[in-house]
Amino acid sequence: MKSLNLPPFEYKVKKQNGQIWIFDMIRKRYVVLTPEEWVRQHFIHFLIENKGYPAQLIAVEKEIQVCGMRRRFDLVCYDRQANPYLIVECKAPSVVLSQAVFDQAFQYNLSIAARFIAITNGCLHFCGEISGNGKFQMLAEIPNFCG
Repeated sequence: MKSLNLPPFEYKVKKQNGQIWIFDMIRKRYVVLTPEEWVRQHFIHFLIENKGYPAQLIAVEKEIQVCGMRRRFDLVCYDRQANPYLIVECKAPSVVLSQAVFDQAFQYNLSIAARFIAITNGCLHFCGEISGNGKFQMLAEIPNFCG
């Protein structure tokens, strides 16, 4: 897998039926290792180990309703009161982080209502905050957990 602009972490992989699987500590099971999953697993560990997010307050690939359609977000981190704090849209390293990717994250956030929205392809990461008046402002980095 491609080297990412995220800290390395110790991971467990296995090979089964010709596919490589990686252990997801949040879902507590092995999942197929795709380029997007490689990014997602790195970002999960980055949030926990470098930004202080408690693992038990992170949800991975849960289904939501967006404009009447079923969708799945990549990551949502909750605060200690179970309010959505950060939504993260992960893409494979080969995917350009375009306005369309931000639009997807914003659309998902219509259902989630997280304070922070981030997108990453493992090489680049962008994050912004939605203020109380609904304005979006880009941040210099992913916020530390303080929920």
